[in-house]
Amino acid sequence: MSTEVAAPGHSAAKKARTGVIVGALGVVFGDIGTSPIYTVQTLFNPGDPHPVPITRANVYGVVSLIFWSVMIIVTLTYVTLVMRADNDGEGGVMALITLVRRLGRRSSPRVISALSALGILGAALFFGDSMITPAISVLSAVEGLKVVDPRLSELVVPITAVIIAGLFAVQKHGTAMMGRFFGPVMIVWFVVIGACGVRGILGHPQILRALSPTYALEFMLGHFHIAFFALAAVVLSVTGAEALYADMGHFGRRAITWGWLGLVLPALVLNYFGQGALLLGNQSVVNAPFFLLVPAGWELPMMLLATAATVIASQAVITGAYSVASQAAQLGYLPRLRVAHTSASSIGQIYVPWINGMLLVAVLILVFAFRSSAALGYAYGMAVTGTITITTLLFLYIAHTRWRWPLWLVVSGGGALLVVDLMFLAANLTKLVHGAWLPLLIGLVTFTVLMTWQQGSKIVTKARDRAEGPLPEFIDEITSRQPPLARIPGTAVFLNREAETAPLSMRANVNHNHVLPERAIILSMVVPPVPRVPDDQRISVSDLGNSHNGIYYVAAQFGYMERPNVLAALRLVDPAAVGGPIDIENTSYFLSKIELFAGDQPTMAPWRKRMFIATSFMAADSAGYFGLPLDQTVLIGARIEV
Repeated sequence: MSTEVAAPGHSAAKKARTGVIVGALGVVFGDIGTSPIYTVQTLFNPGDPHPVPITRANVYGVVSLIFWSVMIIVTLTYVTLVMRADNDGEGGVMALITLVRRLGRRSSPRVISALSALGILGAALFFGDSMITPAISVLSAVEGLKVVDPRLSELVVPITAVIIAGLFAVQKHGTAMMGRFFGPVMIVWFVVIGACGVRGILGHPQILRALSPTYALEFMLGHFHIAFFALAAVVLSVTGAEALYADMGHFGRRAITWGWLGLVLPALVLNYFGQGALLLGNQSVVNAPFFLLVPAGWELPMMLLATAATVIASQAVITGAYSVASQAAQLGYLPRLRVAHTSASSIGQIYVPWINGMLLVAVLILVFAFRSSAALGYAYGMAVTGTITITTLLFLYIAHTRWRWPLWLVVSGGGALLVVDLMFLAANLTKLVHGAWLPLLIGLVTFTVLMTWQQGSKIVTKARDRAEGPLPEFIDEITSRQPPLARIPGTAVFLNREAETAPLSMRANVNHNHVLPERAIILSMVVPPVPRVPDDQRISVSDLGNSHNGIYYVAAQFGYMERPNVLAALRLVDPAAVGGPIDIENTSYFLSKIELFAGDQPTMAPWRKRMFIATSFMAADSAGYFGLPLDQTVLIGARIEV
């Protein structure tokens, strides 16, 4: 008789994989996992401009439509296809933009620019999503009070506002401490909603016939005048699909796939079918089918669990907004933002104060303006469908151009997916006057800000290039100067954008102070279109063609998911390449501070110039952004016309 014992390494690896899956359950699936609270309720809501009448055929058709929408958009489009398009492990719309940019010679520059702009629109719509998700999620959970006691309905909005204010107040402390509890809470959530779904199905097991796509097709084709408008609410069942892709870098494709197929998808399907079965037996539950699926006496615990789950869902999308804003700044679509890393072990856990304040104000306005999850449901789908459609389009272009997928497959298969996405988008456009205009307006304003900053930055860069002048000529001027320029003991680091031009701070120091330290290091922080750069590839050094004048050029590369840090970069510099070790504590750091003003040149429309200058006030303090010690940093100003 023999006994096999698992190797310790194998056991540890298995435990680690399980931990990653649990972590993914706590962060990635919060948004889509709480959609059963409000999806069915919104579809059959009598107050909807286009409610679905509650009949047996309609309930079967709606439940089938929800099931197949989840299968096509989430399981097929995102989990099976889109998540294959990663940028060094990172996902999300920004990853697709960088992949499109990398196509280079394979595509027309105009096509690349147009697709990049489309991707930025998708990112802009995500900001609308990140404002609406906390409002609709927490509202829908707290509305469970109406089921517990109808007299408490007036407390729904105030309690929601308090919860949301508290949620945003704790963001600065990070999610490191809370994160370990998110996974178990969401596991309990999915098990409970799945069990409640089974309870409903047992009352009317015939509802399982809706697993057949024929019911969805019959509903769409036979009742198109109803089904088309219903799509605007059906899309609520796939909200959060983008989070699966956006958070892929933190947990990996495998963990997200296992979490989705192993627990989340079955739980959601059971609950949707359970709510449908409940409606077949009692139409009066239409105002709160999710909470009335719970056994009598358990409504309050379910409301508390739902509130916890929606807070987790909100946390995920808020963190996503931080990540998108930080990546946009690194890629040149926003000014440098003050970013705080809230975890020493997780790179993705960041806090952006400016974005946090903006989201808090926007979410509270939405809560007090709409006052119910059903009213917000009309607005929610617009942002979701826009992002999904753009993601699918960019993926198909990458699949054909980069991976060489045959054109017939992309056109036929991808075209079918786009038809589904465009149907949802068109249905949500019918809700424009009922609230769908809001995320569209948020997205368009955000898109305009992002594109204006990119365009304005190009104009400022050209103006700076003229003011700075070529670096080689400036170095020749210094070395051939008569009488020779005074060189004082010590090391100075002059931050610059590139190797071609002279730093404004260095030029001003030479022209006005007529001195230069014995060793002058021109440092550029370069952001390539990759999420992270390994330390062994981060630093490159040049003596600029003269190894005796004590002037060196150092390029430090940081990915768009990393925070550029000057001191960390300097510690990686080979002392032999820059004339000896760098005494970081006794080095002076010089920065150029640019003051922008609107000029008369027709570079941009006047309103865009004002928007560009206003956006510049979002910028973080340069010294703090680059991690420089304030007592060793010198700022030298310059004015540039936009």
